[in-house]
Amino acid sequence: MPTGPTRPPLIGVLALQGDVREHVRALEAAGARALAVRRPAELAAVDGLVIPGGESTTMWKLADTFELLEPLRLRIKEGMPAYGSCAGMIMLADRIAGGIDGQQTLGGIDMDVRRNAFGRQIDSFESDIDLTGVGRLRAVFIRAPWVERVGPGVEVLGRAEPGDRIVAVRQGPLLATSFHPELTGDGRVHSYFVELVRRAH
Repeated sequence: MPTGPTRPPLIGVLALQGDVREHVRALEAAGARALAVRRPAELAAVDGLVIPGGESTTMWKLADTFELLEPLRLRIKEGMPAYGSCAGMIMLADRIAGGIDGQQTLGGIDMDVRRNAFGRQIDSFESDIDLTGVGRLRAVFIRAPWVERVGPGVEVLGRAEPGDRIVAVRQGPLLATSFHPELTGDGRVHSYFVELVRRAH
């Protein structure tokens, strides 16, 4: 029996701070429907979620204020695909190095992430990296973290200099990068994530 066209996935962008509009545009260009998420009811409606850059301590506190922290943790635990860029990578980490006292994350990826590892805003830079499943791309790093350790279930997708640092990982339906693909006009990372969401549903 023939089936009709499948509906594009609805992917949320956590809209507490960061490059929300840029991620929305990139998701829509990759063939998804996009929704800014600020409330638990909006989170409940999406098939996947992008956690943008920003400031990870502020993001954690705002998620708590908007009563999103526990709903986010539950959806991730239940298997919702999520992609975190820069501060979003920190939010998806099970452990933080260099965090403030009491700083919390959403967790989900078995990794240790160091905040502001590449330096402050003045140390921001661009670099060409090879990303498994995507190819070679230009990556923008802004007060970026890096991954210091991954567990056995985590696939390292990309590394960057100096020091061959881990800057992109995947664990099941969870994806994280230290860099900001929404700022380059290269939609391949978002297309990769949209495909992860499609396969999960």
